[in-house]
Amino acid sequence: MRPRTLLAMRLQVVDHPLVSHKLTALRDERTASPEFRRLTEELVTLLAYEATRDVRVEETSVKTPVAIAEGVSLSKPRPLVVPILRAGLGMLEGMMRLMPTAEVGFLGMVRNEETLEASTYAERLPLDLSGRQCYVLDPMLATGGTLAAALRFLTDRGADHITAICLLAAPEGVHNLEQGVAALDVPITIVTAALDERLNERGYIVPGLGDAGDRLYGLAQ
Repeated sequence: MRPRTLLAMRLQVVDHPLVSHKLTALRDERTASPEFRRLTEELVTLLAYEATRDVRVEETSVKTPVAIAEGVSLSKPRPLVVPILRAGLGMLEGMMRLMPTAEVGFLGMVRNEETLEASTYAERLPLDLSGRQCYVLDPMLATGGTLAAALRFLTDRGADHITAICLLAAPEGVHNLEQGVAALDVPITIVTAALDERLNERGYIVPGLGDAGDRLYGLAQ
């Protein structure tokens, strides 16, 4: 894994052969939606392993068939997993497979394809997130506007530690996100499978993998 320390956040590009293998299959335009969903879940589980290195735990003990063993369990309040609708839903199962006792909230955000600005159209989250670690699921860190808005939404409710998992990121999105969260006094980490070349004139990541939501669920109506 290659860590890069930015001003207000940390970017981690996970360097692992299995991550690269699954990402390559996701990029392939011939990969149909059922296979794309399966690969997304598997890739997210791999990324989540790295993303949860700082998950909060507390000491505990259990009785084995032989003796008492010291260990740890997830601290309370439980971590909160927040997929950004709709494409983030395709990442949820892969995350919950690794951390099944986490709680789940939902945040619906949409990007205006002309202005590239993000707005919130739905949310299902606790009103008070004080002391909560949040794990945000958003497949594409493209312009950074949607994710920045989501992180500000969560910190406004009191979240004090946020990790976002993205399948892909663009340099422009990383830069814009850094600027968008610079005023937040909260540790923020972005975990991704790859940092791609650039954005095109439509705000899509190049080479990217296309529109993640469309490839997960089919074309929007």
